[in-house]
Amino acid sequence: MKIFLCGDVMTGRGIDQILPEPCGPLLHETYMRSALGYVQLAEQANGPIPRPVNFDYIWGAALDEWERQRPHARVVNLETSITRSEDFEPKGINYRMSPENTACLSAARIDCCALANNHVLDWRAAGLLDTLDVLNRRRIKTAGAGRNLAGAMAPAAIDIPGGGRLLVVSMACVSSGPPESWAAKRDAPGIYLLPSLSEEAASMAARKLAAMRRPGDVILASIHWGPNWGYEIEGDQRRFAHALIERAGVSVVHGHSSHHAKAIEVFNGRLILYGCGDFLNDYEGIEGAEAFRGDLAVMYFADVDSATGDLRALDMTPLQIRKFRLARPESPDVEWLRETLDRESAPFGVRVARLADGRLVASWARSSPAHE
Repeated sequence: MKIFLCGDVMTGRGIDQILPEPCGPLLHETYMRSALGYVQLAEQANGPIPRPVNFDYIWGAALDEWERQRPHARVVNLETSITRSEDFEPKGINYRMSPENTACLSAARIDCCALANNHVLDWRAAGLLDTLDVLNRRRIKTAGAGRNLAGAMAPAAIDIPGGGRLLVVSMACVSSGPPESWAAKRDAPGIYLLPSLSEEAASMAARKLAAMRRPGDVILASIHWGPNWGYEIEGDQRRFAHALIERAGVSVVHGHSSHHAKAIEVFNGRLILYGCGDFLNDYEGIEGAEAFRGDLAVMYFADVDSATGDLRALDMTPLQIRKFRLARPESPDVEWLRETLDRESAPFGVRVARLADGRLVASWARSSPAHE
C-alpha cells in the first residue's frame, strides 16, 4: 500500500485569489487587510503570477510525481475552511477558499483531508459545516471534524484496490493553536481535539483506535501538534506516537503544524513523521524565518506492508513553493533539505540519502525499536 502524505495545504487567502472563483479579499488581520496583498508580496519576491489560473496550476511539478509514483491513497492536512460565510472567528488570521475553488483538490485527486487543525473553524461552525458539505459533494473523505463528537472521531475509510482499507484518523493538540472551545461535543460540531499528549490521553486515543480496526486495516493517525517553527521533538509527542503504535497498531503517525520538515522515526517498524512542513501556502515574500526554508515542500511516499502494517520504504520528493505553485528546486536546495532531514532524523535511527534523480530515500535499522 503506497500512501502519499504531505503537511499543511493552505489554499485560502492569497491562493484562493488567483483561482477562478475567489471569495472576497477582505481580511481581518492587523498585518494585511486584503488577501490580494499576499499575491503582491509573492509577485515582488518571485515575479508575476497569472490570474486566474487553472485549478491544477498550484500543484505544478507534484502532478507528474503523483503520476509517476501512483500512490493508492493521497492524504493531506487541509488547513483552510471552505466557505463564503462572513462569520469569522476574531483570532488574527483566518483562512478560507470558496466552495467553487475546491475543484483544485479534485484536480490533485486528493482522497482524504485531515481537518483537525487550528484553521478549519476560522469561520466558525457555519464555515466548518460548509467545508464538510463541499468535500462530501466532491467525494473527498474527511477525518478529524464533524457535526458532533462521534463524527469528528470517526475514521475515513479508503478502500485500496486489491483489498484492504486505509483508516485515517485526524486529531489536533492544543499545542498547535486550536482553542478548547473548538472541540466537538456530543451534540455540537467541532474537531477531534486532544487537551494534552499525556499518558491518559494516549491510552484513551489508543483504545478508540484499536476498537475501530478490522483485520487487514492499516491505520494512519494524522496529528496537528506543536509550534510552527523549530526542530525540537517534545518528549510527550514521541511517547504519544509510540503509544499509538504499541497499543493500537497504528502504522503511520502523520505529524504536522511545523512550517518546515522535521525529524523522521521508524519505531517498531512503523513510520513517524514528526512534522511534514507546509505543502502549499501564500507566505512568499514574508520575512522572518528564512533560516528554516519554509519554501521547501516535501512529498512523502510511504510504502506500507498491508499484511503486517510495517513500513517497507519511504521516498521523498523535494519541491519548492514559487508563484503559489510547486516547482522543482535547484540542486543546492535539495541537498540542504537532505542534510537537514538527515541531521534531524539521525538521533532517531533514520538516515536520509539522495538519489541520482533528486529524490530522497530513508533508511533505518529494521531489528530493534528506538530507545526512549
